[in-house]
Amino acid sequence: MSETNDSLGTGRRKTSVARVRLASGTGKVTINGRSLENYFPLETQRNDVLLPLNLTDMFGKLDVRVNVCGGGSTGQAGAVRHGISRALLNVDANLRPILKSAGLLTRDPRMKERKKYGQPGARRRFQYSKR
Repeated sequence: MSETNDSLGTGRRKTSVARVRLASGTGKVTINGRSLENYFPLETQRNDVLLPLNLTDMFGKLDVRVNVCGGGSTGQAGAVRHGISRALLNVDANLRPILKSAGLLTRDPRMKERKKYGQPGARRRFQYSKR
């Protein structure tokens, strides 16, 4: 089924989870069966996804296949970036200082704050009426 030379990485951001598989190839990036340009139409999101590959000079050497679900497009782009970074460590452990100094191995802990009872949102209060 799966080849032994594939390296796996899981990335998370907000409520998005990305399962990344790297294999030696020509640099083709496939996300949920679609091309990178098709899945992420914004240039900033595409640059965010490809940042770990560009920093480590692995862009044309590896094929990237991603399965991502949950959250919005920006959260998914961050999850894919995190997953690619973690999968690159399985390819070559010497890349760790480059990825760590760029902050790509740290899981972003920021999540949506929960709504509290007695108010309409997480921080918003109901309008105060003096009379």
